[in-house]
Amino acid sequence: MADATALARKIRLLVLDVDGVLTDGGLYYGEDGLLMKRFNVQDGLGIKMAQAVGLEIGVITGLNQAPVENRVRELGIKFYYAGHHHKLPLFEEICEKAGVDPSEAAFMGDDWIDLAVMKRAGLALCVPNAVPEVAEAADWMSTRKGGEGAVREAVTFIIEARGLKEKALNYWVD
Repeated sequence: MADATALARKIRLLVLDVDGVLTDGGLYYGEDGLLMKRFNVQDGLGIKMAQAVGLEIGVITGLNQAPVENRVRELGIKFYYAGHHHKLPLFEEICEKAGVDPSEAAFMGDDWIDLAVMKRAGLALCVPNAVPEVAEAADWMSTRKGGEGAVREAVTFIIEARGLKEKALNYWVD
């Protein structure tokens, strides 16, 4: 396993899975059949913090759901791909559009659908409730589960490794 902190110093783009990473992976249906998702506000602030210091954010999800699209739009995430089970070509497209080499991109996932991208990314991140194969492929694992602040923890790890924590903090304090 590579030194995750050394890998994180080069990261300019963070691409995220949704179900199991930005959410707890649950699918909640109301009596009317409408799908609801629960997002953690700390993850949202972490994404805004990343954007404030110039870290690009992308999302690739296997499902295509309105609550996810609404949250992505609300957070101002430029790169969003929904309803795709083969994520690697989309990851490479995001890297190209962002002007970032895949070695300068991190990906955070939790299940088999994320493995190809994790193996291509410069930094592979996962949540502690990831399936064993994903945990094995990861360079770094959050202490928080998906939907419980794992993304915020990953962003903090990357910006600290890049020496940008004070800049991020000052964005909110100044």
